[in-house]
Amino acid sequence: MSLRLFVALDLPEAARGALAAFRDAADAEVWRPVPDSSFHVTLAFVGHREAADVERCTAALSGVEVPLAPPLALGRAVVLSRVLAVAVEDPSGALGTVQAAVSDALAGAGVYEPEARRFRPHVTVARQRKGARPSRRAAAGPARVEFAGGPVVLYRSILGRGPANYEPLWSSG
Repeated sequence: MSLRLFVALDLPEAARGALAAFRDAADAEVWRPVPDSSFHVTLAFVGHREAADVERCTAALSGVEVPLAPPLALGRAVVLSRVLAVAVEDPSGALGTVQAAVSDALAGAGVYEPEARRFRPHVTVARQRKGARPSRRAAAGPARVEFAGGPVVLYRSILGRGPANYEPLWSSG
């Protein structure tokens, strides 16, 4: 059986609340909202893997040093390939270090091919509706919220009718 896997940083309630308020103010004719429970910062999209690879992923991730609370902040709104997202500011560079360690560990376990593009931490809050055209003016973004990053989590993404559901399979904290 094939599972769709990704590794993400979870977010605290204060950040989720600000993201939800920003998402709810977006033009509903253009943007289809992502549920609050789906807010996260993707560190590595592993993709479709065999069930046996979950153990390889968790073993690799168990060896990654995760700082107990990298200082982060919600930044500006961005539109990335048909999604409305919010940039996550990483002033200490700790999140970038965690992402690189996650990527290296999964690649070393043979379950992940690191992306060539630079890591851009963000949270997707809405997806563009089919045929809709977003405004060229960028939205201001959510209220600025500074927060400590949550645990790193290996998720299974379950696709079906409606939004994807995310099942946690392993967590660093």
